[in-house]
Amino acid sequence: MSVSRPEPRDLDLIASDYGFSIPHDQRDTVAALVATMLAPYDELDTMPEPVPKIRYPRTDTRPPADGENPLGAWHWRTTISGAKDGPLAGRTVAVKDNICLAEVPMMNGSVTVEGYLPESDATVVTRLLDAGATITGKSVCESLCFSGGSHTSDSGPVRNPHDLRRSAGGSSSGSAALVAAGQVDLALGGDQGGSIRMPSGWCGVYGLKPTWGLVPYTGAFPIETTLDHLGPIAGTVRDVALMLGVMAGPDGLDPRQSGQRPSTDYVGALSGDISGLRVAIVAEGFGIAGLSEDDVDAAVRDAAHSLTKLGARVEDVSIPWHRDAMAVWNAIAVEGATRQMVAGEGMGTGWKGLYLTSLVDHYGAGRRRLADRLSETVKLTILTGEWMQRTYHGRYYAKAQNLARVATAAYDDVLASHELLVMPTLPLKATLLPDQDAPLAERVARALEVIPNTAPFDVTGHPAMNVPCAMSEGLPVGMMLIGQAGDEATVLRAAHAFSEHFFTPAIPAHAADAG
Repeated sequence: MSVSRPEPRDLDLIASDYGFSIPHDQRDTVAALVATMLAPYDELDTMPEPVPKIRYPRTDTRPPADGENPLGAWHWRTTISGAKDGPLAGRTVAVKDNICLAEVPMMNGSVTVEGYLPESDATVVTRLLDAGATITGKSVCESLCFSGGSHTSDSGPVRNPHDLRRSAGGSSSGSAALVAAGQVDLALGGDQGGSIRMPSGWCGVYGLKPTWGLVPYTGAFPIETTLDHLGPIAGTVRDVALMLGVMAGPDGLDPRQSGQRPSTDYVGALSGDISGLRVAIVAEGFGIAGLSEDDVDAAVRDAAHSLTKLGARVEDVSIPWHRDAMAVWNAIAVEGATRQMVAGEGMGTGWKGLYLTSLVDHYGAGRRRLADRLSETVKLTILTGEWMQRTYHGRYYAKAQNLARVATAAYDDVLASHELLVMPTLPLKATLLPDQDAPLAERVARALEVIPNTAPFDVTGHPAMNVPCAMSEGLPVGMMLIGQAGDEATVLRAAHAFSEHFFTPAIPAHAADAG
């Protein structure tokens, strides 16, 4: 088929948007020249695209049945059995609904995506199935994954299994809630501002944001290429390590990656021996004005100091850049997401890899038709990001990317003499879900206020993990361990030692109800 050709008046509008004009006596000539330049698109349109093949049959795909979704955490139910043997044989997995699962409806928390049927599995999905896992469904995520609360999905709120009145955290809200409630053994999450670690923290499970680029993002809905991460959520450190070992390494389709698959045995690294480990408690991760709760700060400090009983050396340090890094993240996330996630129909341009053209078509049409139904957080991001682009033409995005290297160096300076940094994953315990008719400012605050400790490490790319470390007032408290780039093994080793000796996550009050 032929692609559409513009009329001269269409070209006049484009020229005006870019600040130039087409002389009236040249309009027809210009239109004819543009039509000539469009001719190769007609040929391109006839060319078949390479699409990864589906390797495992889909069976029993359906919406969640009445009564089996009290947490609001399931988007779709499936039974997709992987290889007969492998390290994940017999283990069940929930896939965050911004990650493609072929022939299973995808929503990404938003009606603008609802009904999309991916043609292929994401790389991480294929790797989990190759390892013997069984995928039992898609887990609800927040609207276009742009929220740290669990109240923005168009399918309704995801409820915390420890207290159904409270947030499960976001944006991998369903993944963490389902693991905590015991409905699945393992779950996939995504993280651009803390979206693996925050729901893991509030639901009381283990969640790891790997080093940027370690796990392929191929087949997942992007927010911003330089911030995008996928990673594991599980009920034990061993299961997190097991999942990471299966998923890590280049797939040849993700420009975030290079080199060979890592040779690290993440499960084998769980030796229990942390003698001599140097741990730095980062002062700026505590006492955040208007957010930090005393019991959370105290529990995390106590947890960190408990590592000395196993031979670790723990000391306080200051990294002033930790507070400044939020400004860097904000510019990259707001302007980058506006350009890639919104104007770029999720894919954007300028990177080599697997583009999901069917998603571009589906979401592009849905976004324009249903723009009024975008979440408040996404709308505010668009308004802010587009204003900055139109007013400053990308200057502050560029400056933030340059300063990201300065922020990275500030953490690396401390990590040169310490193996781990420690701070609260979230500065406060799980908040109450806002009412549907709550004021706009309250709904937005509950979505965005919780990221000051997690978001900086999406900018710098360091591995960072939520480790449940205490219960306070019936709610989980999470300690975040941050390691040197590429050193997930040490993060996991310390998390495992702590979990074996000092704290076992509590079974949620509503786990039985969710089962």
